Amino acid sequence: MTTADVDSERPDTRAAGGFEVFRDDWGIPHLKAGGALALARAQGHNAALDRAWQLETERHRVLGTTAAYLGAEAVDWDRFARRARLADTARRCYDRLAPETAAWVGAYVDGVNAGLAEGAARAPEFAAAGLAPGRWEPWTPLGVWLSTHILFAGFPTKLWREEVARRLGDGRATLFATDGPGTSGSNGWLLTGARTTTGAPVIAGDPHRFIEDPGVYQQIRLACPEFDVVGLAVPGVPGIAHFGHAGGVAWAITNAMADYQDLYREQLRRTADGGVEALGPDGWYAVHAHTETVEVAGGEPETVEIVETDRGPVIIGDVTGETEGDAPDAPVISLRYPPRVTGDLGFDVLPALLRARTVADLDTALDGWVEPVNVVLAADTTGATLHRVAGHVPVRPHENRLRVVPAHDPAYAWREGAEPTPRTEVDPATGTAVMANERGLAAPLGIEFAPPHRARRIRELLGTPPGSGARGLTGPPWSSADMAAVHTDTRLASSRQLLSLLAWAPDLGPDAERLRDRLLLWDRHMDADSADATLYSRLRADVVHRLAAHPALRPVTGDADPWRSAAYPPLFRPWLAAVPRIGYALETLLTVGLLPYEDRLAIVAASAEAVAATQAESPWGQVHRVSPWQALPGATPEEVWPGLAGDHDCVLSTSSVPGITDLFARGPAARYVWDLARREDSLWVVPFGASGVPGSAHHRDQSELWASGRLAPVTTDWNLLHRTEESTTTMTTTPEPTASAASAASTVPALRPAVHEQKVEGFGVVRLVPVDPAADAELLHRWVTEERARFWGMADHTREQVREIYEFVDSLPTHHAYLALRDGVPAALFQTYQPDADPVGECYDVQPGDFGIHLLIAPAEGEGAVKGYTDALLTAFIGYVFSDPAHLRVVVEPDARNEKALARMVRVGFELGPEIRKPEKTARLAFLTRAALGLA
Repeated sequence: MTTADVDSERPDTRAAGGFEVFRDDWGIPHLKAGGALALARAQGHNAALDRAWQLETERHRVLGTTAAYLGAEAVDWDRFARRARLADTARRCYDRLAPETAAWVGAYVDGVNAGLAEGAARAPEFAAAGLAPGRWEPWTPLGVWLSTHILFAGFPTKLWREEVARRLGDGRATLFATDGPGTSGSNGWLLTGARTTTGAPVIAGDPHRFIEDPGVYQQIRLACPEFDVVGLAVPGVPGIAHFGHAGGVAWAITNAMADYQDLYREQLRRTADGGVEALGPDGWYAVHAHTETVEVAGGEPETVEIVETDRGPVIIGDVTGETEGDAPDAPVISLRYPPRVTGDLGFDVLPALLRARTVADLDTALDGWVEPVNVVLAADTTGATLHRVAGHVPVRPHENRLRVVPAHDPAYAWREGAEPTPRTEVDPATGTAVMANERGLAAPLGIEFAPPHRARRIRELLGTPPGSGARGLTGPPWSSADMAAVHTDTRLASSRQLLSLLAWAPDLGPDAERLRDRLLLWDRHMDADSADATLYSRLRADVVHRLAAHPALRPVTGDADPWRSAAYPPLFRPWLAAVPRIGYALETLLTVGLLPYEDRLAIVAASAEAVAATQAESPWGQVHRVSPWQALPGATPEEVWPGLAGDHDCVLSTSSVPGITDLFARGPAARYVWDLARREDSLWVVPFGASGVPGSAHHRDQSELWASGRLAPVTTDWNLLHRTEESTTTMTTTPEPTASAASAASTVPALRPAVHEQKVEGFGVVRLVPVDPAADAELLHRWVTEERARFWGMADHTREQVREIYEFVDSLPTHHAYLALRDGVPAALFQTYQPDADPVGECYDVQPGDFGIHLLIAPAEGEGAVKGYTDALLTAFIGYVFSDPAHLRVVVEPDARNEKALARMVRVGFELGPEIRKPEKTARLAFLTRAALGLA
C-alpha cells in the first residue's frame, strides 16, 4: 500500500483556478488546488502572507538595492550583486525556460504579487524600515535562487589560496583546506528497508546553513491531481527543490563541495572615448561597461561601474587596477559561473521533481540540475535507491579550481560540456548511504571538502543499536523516531590531535596537569551541560591564537595585510580572515610538518597553562548560543534560547568559530526524516516556526523542539488539518514573560532593558545594558585579564574578584557599569561615574556638569573586526552621556602610557589635560565639552 492510498481525501469541489489553504497544529501550510498552475499561484500567495518581509529582502538582494533601506552596511552586497549581474542573469535564464516552466514560475509570481500588500500589512518590519513592498517580475524567483547560492561553491576561497601560496609557497595553497565559514554543508543518510522496522527505506538529515530569522526553509505541502508533495521550500522559489517526500518517492541533498566557479585575473584599460578594453588571448578588445547608482539610506549614493569581459563580470577591482584604499598591485578579477555562461539555471527540473513517482523519474529529472552542485539520496516505495551527484561542473584545467588564473591565457578557458556526475550504489552489506560533505562521491569535482568526522560518526551510529552504546556491522532495525539520536550526536572526533599533543605536553605545572588529566578523561562530547567541553573550547581557542602568532604563520596573520584590508571587497573578508582559517584547520596544522613537533607541543603546553590559570568553569551551553541573522538592524530574538550542544565537526553541527567566539550562526537550518512506509510517520522541524510574521502564534513555536533535538510529525490526513481563510489568519501578541523567563532574560545581555540605544551608520545598533555582576563575571574576567587590557589594572584578578568589584560598583548610586552590545553581541565594557564622588575628583578641579567614563573594548571581536570600531562605540557612548542636558563635559583618565587611547581621544575631539598621579597609575586627563560637538 502506498502513502497515497492511506492519505484521507476530501471531495474535490474546487474550480480549476482556485485553491484551498489548510494548516496543521504547527501552522504549516498545506495547499490544495485543481492544477499545477493554480497550486503554484497558491504557493506564491502563501509565501507573500507568511514571509512578506523575507520575500522583500530577497527581491532587493537580487537587485542590489538593500542599502536603500538597510543603510551603509549593505552597500558591499549591493555592489557585488550588481557587478556579478545577478538580476541580468536571472532574466537571461528565465527567457530560456521551457514554456510550461515559464508559465509555472509566472503563476507563482502572480500569487506573490497578489498577496504582498496583505502580507506587508501584517509584517511590522516594513513600517520599521519605512519600506513599501515592490513588485515581483517573472524572473525574480530565478534571481532569488542565484543570490541564495552564488557563494555556495566558495569561490572567494581561491583568493585565500592565492595569498597563502604567495606568502607560504605554492605547496601550501591548500594547507588550510576545510569546510570553513564561507561554505555550507549538511548531513544526510539513507537506510534501506533491510535496516528499518517497517521494511521500507528511511531518509534523514539536516542542512547546515546560516541560522536566519525567518528561516531559509519553509515547511509546506503542495497537492493537486498531478502530485502531492511535502517538503522544505525556499521562500521566493516555487516547488520543493532540495528535500521532498512525494508519497511514492522521497529525496534529500547535501552540498557536494564541488568547484564550478572560476576567477580570472584581468587586465583592463580605459580608451580615449571612455570605453573599456580587456586583454584576451588575441589582444585587446572592447568589453561591456556601464555605471549604476546604489542608493544608501542615511548616506550619499554610490556609483558602481559594471564591466564584463569574455570570461564574465568583473567583481573585484576597477579599470585602473585601483581599489578602495589605493592598494598597490590591486587585482582586477572576473567571475565565471555556469548560469551566466549557459543561460540555464536548471529551473526546468523543479516541476519535474514534484511529478516524480519513482527513483528513476527523479534520477532523470536531476540530469538537468545546474546549481548548487549536490549529492542526492533518494528512495521509493519499491525499495529502489539513488546516490548520485547532480549539477553542472564545467570542463576546464585543474588549476582553475585552485587559484585565480590569467584571463589572457587560452589554456585556462572552459571547454564544451560538463564533467560527468558520479553515482554509486547503496552499500548492500550495511544497507546505508551517508553524505556529509566529505571527500567521497564528489571528490573528482572539488578541491576542499569537510573533514570526514561527521560522515564516519553517522556510519558508526547507524551500525549501533538505537539507544545503545554497542557497535555492530549493521545493528538492529531503526524507526523514523530513532533518527533524532543521530541528528543530535555531539561526539567531537576532531579533538583527537589536540588532546594527543596535550597528553605529551612537557613540564606542565600542577594546575595544567590537572587540566590535562581532566580533558584526557573527557568523553569528547560537546554536550550543553559539559564544563569539560567548555574547557576544551578555551584550550582550542588559545592554541589557535598561539599558532597565529607563530613565525611560520605570521606571513598570513600579520597585522599589515593590504590584500585583506583594501585590495579585496569587504564582502569577501570572512574567507580571508586568518584566525578562523587556522581554527577550522587546527587538526591539520597540529599534524603536518609546517611547525616542528616540539613547537606544537610547546604551544599546547603554554595554552594548557593559560587556561588552567583562569580557574574559570561554565557549562558549554552557557557560552555556546545561537546568534541568528536578521535583515532588519536592531531586531532581536523574542525568546531566551536554551544552552545548546554540538560544535563544528559534530553531527550536531552548531558551528562556533574556534579562536573567535563560542557563539554560532550556522547550524541545522531544518531537520527531516522521510519514512517511505508511511508518510505520516515522517518528521521535521525548523529553528523558529512556520510563520515569518513577528507576533504570529507560529513564529517561534518550533524553537524549543529544534533546540532540544525533537521533531514535529508530518500530518498528511486532510481531516486533521484546519482550513483557513488567509485574510483572517490568527495573530497573537507576545505573552508577558513568566517569572522564570524574566529571570533567565536577566542573565542574557541582549534581552535586558537598555538605558540607551543608537544606530551608528555603517556599524550597527549599539545598546547599553546594565552589567549583571554574577551573570557577566565570566565574560568580564576574560576581557579584563587579556594582555590588551593591561591598563585596566585587573590582569591578575580571579573571576570571583571581578564579580565582587562589579557588585560593589552596582551598589553605588554614583557609579554604573554597562555592557555595550553591537547588534546584540557584547562589544565593550562602559562605566560612568560622578568625578566628585570618585578618587579622581581629588586630582583636579571638578566643574559642575563633569561626567566621567571608562571604556574597555572586547577582545577578538573588538577593534580588529571593523575599521573605526572604537570610534563608532565612542559615538554611541558620547551620545548617551550628552543625552542628559546636565552633563556638560566628559572626563576620561587613561593611563598616561596608553598612547593609542590618548590619540583616539584627541581624534574624536577631546582636549588633553594634565597628568595626575593615582595610587594605581599615572593618568592623563582629557575633556570633551558639549560645545566642542556643537551641542551647547
